[in-house]
Amino acid sequence: MSIDQAAPVTAPTARPDRETGPDATPRPDLAASGARLLQGERNWWFLGPGGVARLGSRHVTADGELRPEAEQRLRDSGMFTPAPVRAYALTVLTSTHCNLGCGYCFQNTAQDLAGGSRPPRIARTRLSSGTITSILGFTERQMAAAGLEKLRILLFGGEPLLNPRGCLELLERAADIAPTSAWMISNATLLTPSLARRLHERGLTSVQVTFDGDRDDHDRIRIGRADGSGTFDKIVRNIVKASEVTPLRWTLRVNVSQETFHGVDALIDRLAAALDPARCSLYFARVGDVGVGYANSLLHTGELSAAFTRWQRRALGLGFTVSRPGGRKTCVTCGHADGRYGAVVSADGTLASCWETAGKPDWEVGTVTDGYRPGAGTGDRWIACQDLYSYDEDARTLARFRDTVDTALLDHLQETGRL
Repeated sequence: MSIDQAAPVTAPTARPDRETGPDATPRPDLAASGARLLQGERNWWFLGPGGVARLGSRHVTADGELRPEAEQRLRDSGMFTPAPVRAYALTVLTSTHCNLGCGYCFQNTAQDLAGGSRPPRIARTRLSSGTITSILGFTERQMAAAGLEKLRILLFGGEPLLNPRGCLELLERAADIAPTSAWMISNATLLTPSLARRLHERGLTSVQVTFDGDRDDHDRIRIGRADGSGTFDKIVRNIVKASEVTPLRWTLRVNVSQETFHGVDALIDRLAAALDPARCSLYFARVGDVGVGYANSLLHTGELSAAFTRWQRRALGLGFTVSRPGGRKTCVTCGHADGRYGAVVSADGTLASCWETAGKPDWEVGTVTDGYRPGAGTGDRWIACQDLYSYDEDARTLARFRDTVDTALLDHLQETGRL
């Protein structure tokens, strides 16, 4: 829909962006709101905290800024208003160990100097019943302080299914304190139909699984820690079997690097043939450097943005869902320095500001027993999504890439009647 119609186009938001536009400095108040303004082939797109709207040229000045009357209408329709937080977002690492040895993982502390599949990692800990008791007590206090009555749990690791008992117990006991739903980030190599069914019965609704390019590339990169074995066929097989016994939905993250770039087209077709696209969402992510010696020489060039656009269109054509662009939104977990709406808890009960620092020494910001430490003592430890990632390009180049890909996707969704 357009700004002149009764309601705006709304779209789920993708990962938060750091810039709102590639070529012009946005108005400070517009940028602070999280809004983005993108020029499409036939119209402009407004992406705000409250959704997405299609604008005509009369709504935007020659300098690419919203006209006051258009901005007011967007404000009146709620496009500048973030959706209210409805559930406390609790991330729990049920195990900090992992059965895979991916060289880019932000939980590695270095590369495997022998060139194998065992890069050194953060210390190994495992969620216990006693720690679950402390986590749930902490969660009840946090939810009461924020006035929230629902709980959304992310089962995280390491590999969370290295501790299936911890996953099941956490979900079962969490249901005693609040209506609970859950999702999981897993490599899926340990997901059996029986375990999938038991997790679903306790509130698990979706699982995010990563693929490192097509089968051959994936099996060189995403490998077993013990023996360096490939994992592609096992992961696909486990998703298929779990889908047969549960209604779980799947988010398939495709890692993009110089090692996987040329196989992504074939991967999309292979996944469409093996899985049910109607139950899967695909998103593509360039692998970044988190300071563990992993190098990705793939730059955010025109070739890469064209490839992302091609992949998204192919995925949509095959029946997959593709995450739609949106305005920048504050992460409920790491976007509030007091952990008001969410928390990241390691398996030993220590608190981190974000997934990326969980389990890492000297990055703790408190414990579930004592709560968060005073902000004055944790300011340099409180990082937000992707703050630790570094790229060879500046922020303007990264913003231009994101804007180009997002604009092309919105144009395509509009042209094909998917908005």
